[in-house]
Amino acid sequence: MIIRKLQLADFDQVMAIWFAGSISAHPFVDRDYWISHQPIVHDALLDAEVLVAVDGTTVLGFAGLQDDYLAGIFVRDEDRNHGIGTQLLRAIKKNHSSFTLAVYAENERAVRFYRRQGL
Repeated sequence: MIIRKLQLADFDQVMAIWFAGSISAHPFVDRDYWISHQPIVHDALLDAEVLVAVDGTTVLGFAGLQDDYLAGIFVRDEDRNHGIGTQLLRAIKKNHSSFTLAVYAENERAVRFYRRQGL
């Protein structure tokens, strides 16, 4: 696995990971919200700094930043708990000495992850 900048060829996989991750991590948010926000997220990713974790041509996960705001780290469900999110976060920290983030309190998995990372 390597971590690199997002390429246009990665976009469909990244959007699929974002959508699936958003649905599974936020069962308290209506699914229609995520469906309606797909175009917004797509456009935001075009303007963001996005790092992807890839194995060959398969995107395993990604992290997106808008300036110094970490918009999120998303990992394919089947690839979670293998350190991919941690490696993405380390790559972000190399280029950003400080950044902010926000997480739904109800997204307990993400809250635990970021707390383990000292954030």
